[in-house]
Amino acid sequence: MENIYIVGVGMTHFGRHMDKSVKQLTALAVEDALKDAGCDRKAIEAAFFGNTGQGHFDGQHMIRGQVALLPMGIQGIPIYNVEAACASASSAFNLAVMQLRAGAADVALAVGAEKMYYSDKQKMFSIFDSAWDLETRATNAEAIIALGKDIEPPPGSTSDKPYSSFMDVYAGFGRQLMARFGITQRQVAAVASKNHGHSVHNERAQYRMPMSIEEILAAPPITYPLTLPMCSPISDGAAAAIVCTEAGLKRHGFDRSRAIKVLASGMRAASDRAPDDHKASAGHQLSLKMFEEAGVGPGDIDVAELHDAASIGELTICENIGLFAEGESGAMAEAGETTIGGKLPINPSGGLESKGHPIGATGLGQIFEIVDQLRGESGQRQVEGARIGLQVNGGGVWGIEESIDHIGIFARA
Repeated sequence: MENIYIVGVGMTHFGRHMDKSVKQLTALAVEDALKDAGCDRKAIEAAFFGNTGQGHFDGQHMIRGQVALLPMGIQGIPIYNVEAACASASSAFNLAVMQLRAGAADVALAVGAEKMYYSDKQKMFSIFDSAWDLETRATNAEAIIALGKDIEPPPGSTSDKPYSSFMDVYAGFGRQLMARFGITQRQVAAVASKNHGHSVHNERAQYRMPMSIEEILAAPPITYPLTLPMCSPISDGAAAAIVCTEAGLKRHGFDRSRAIKVLASGMRAASDRAPDDHKASAGHQLSLKMFEEAGVGPGDIDVAELHDAASIGELTICENIGLFAEGESGAMAEAGETTIGGKLPINPSGGLESKGHPIGATGLGQIFEIVDQLRGESGQRQVEGARIGLQVNGGGVWGIEESIDHIGIFARA
């Protein structure tokens, strides 16, 4: 299989950008990536644009990528529009890699952009309604909430204020993990505390205030075991990556010393499975394939960016893809083994719950961090000696799991 490299990455600050449009956020990230790669925009032979909400919010239901990229002078090439809920940017990246592997281009752009902050708060939260089957909306959450039936939420542990129904989903996953392995709410809080601490040194993060485990446990409840700081916020932002083949690397004179090799990039949709058949989950099955394709195993990973739309997601992914032995993820988090300087640093960016979660940009935001880490350019949040990085990003819900997963494995070239 031909070598594919990431030669440029760009990312805006994640957070509130009330004065910027999707088009403006896109331009900031793409210009950042072009500058990082030392790449002329005329070198781009195909572009893939990830976004979920511009139709919902702005009425721009069609040609979103063209509207964003053509004014930048990225013209006369195929521009593809991609939507896969929170995995939209990862899908754009995966399709860019596939375009190169198919021999259809030597240089491609993947970009994800999202604008979620608006004055209409009801509209802001209703965007999540489309991330599962609307024909079965009345029963969508029931099966997942039922996963946690063996754990009784304590009194007062559910918010009386509106919140995204997807937090009920994460809570169901969390209570299932608690019943299965004895993971505690304090261990879930340790994940959030670690990620909030990491984000202090990330100038692109939405939140940059450290929080102790005690502060997180004492914060307003959302739905047990989750409190507010354990949940990702509403965010605006954009991220981009420029990928190329070996031929493209040589022809355009990209800096090989800063190029990051794509060892694996793959996607898998959900399937019917029994609630306790975790080995059949999309994430587990995809991880087996991606580790084989990359020629590495879970023990070879030096740094990881995992989809923590809620803190419990980080622990669930660790269990699903074998980063730790079954039942060990909570104890590892509480012992500091997933902190920078620990056995396996996870989410040095601050993760979705602290860095931010502009859903159509999230996957490429994760890839931005992995590239930064593998280049050794992460400053005070640098993972020392990082050579192989992992990214996991999920989108939507179908049945009792994510509707689509992406796993990427990357290495210093």
